[in-house]
Amino acid sequence: MGSRSARLSEQLGEEDGTIPRVIVALTMMEGRLVRTRRFGSPSYVGDPINTVRIFSEKGADELLLLDIGGEDLQPSALPFLADVAAEALMPIAYGGGIRTIDHIRSVIRSGFEKVVLNTVLHSTPSLATQAAEEFGSQAVIGSIDVRTGLLGRQSVRSRCGRQRTGADLIEHAKACEQAGCGEILLTSIDRDGSMRGYDLELVRRVASAVGVPVIALGGAGDRHDLEAALSAGASAVAAGSLFVYWGPRRAVLINYPDDCRW
Repeated sequence: MGSRSARLSEQLGEEDGTIPRVIVALTMMEGRLVRTRRFGSPSYVGDPINTVRIFSEKGADELLLLDIGGEDLQPSALPFLADVAAEALMPIAYGGGIRTIDHIRSVIRSGFEKVVLNTVLHSTPSLATQAAEEFGSQAVIGSIDVRTGLLGRQSVRSRCGRQRTGADLIEHAKACEQAGCGEILLTSIDRDGSMRGYDLELVRRVASAVGVPVIALGGAGDRHDLEAALSAGASAVAAGSLFVYWGPRRAVLINYPDDCRW
């Protein structure tokens, strides 16, 4: 593998012989890529189609495109998603506003290999079952967003972090697995955009409770953070700010930082 991301994956997997996935996570609102902090204060960072093209050229392992606008997926969005997927030379997953099996079929037909389900799993977990039966569990990612309170209590959130669900974290993770999700995307809302490291205890708790791969997201700032999440039990690591910002002033630049070259 010649790309930086491929070298990164190889280096992370040198110790145990496996090659973990390093996933680019992009968030989008109203057709524009944005970055957030703690799921708030979105700032514009680029055009989705052009950005996916750049990451494809850089040889990224995998990519997540998450629409955080909070609206249900509309038919009018599908041509745009098809244009995004057409630029992806790597596996690409889409999440945002997916509520029905027809939504999932449309996203898959648009060129995405996987769908990411979050809010709908709290009301209609059977949708994951339907999707897994039709497309395989590897095509279904269950997304869990978690906010940690002052006393360390973890709250599972839906609707892009805005709504408390009341669900127990571990019970919900197990329910996602049982429903048919082939992977869990685990996001720490508190670490989102911070670039100060993943919530490792959160990763440990969920990874030790489920039998499917856990993707850690929220807080990656350098290679050491990626390694720490993998050591905590994550099967894959995802990052957003790490790959779209450069330097202490957070200049927008699609990149693989120097300290992530192995």
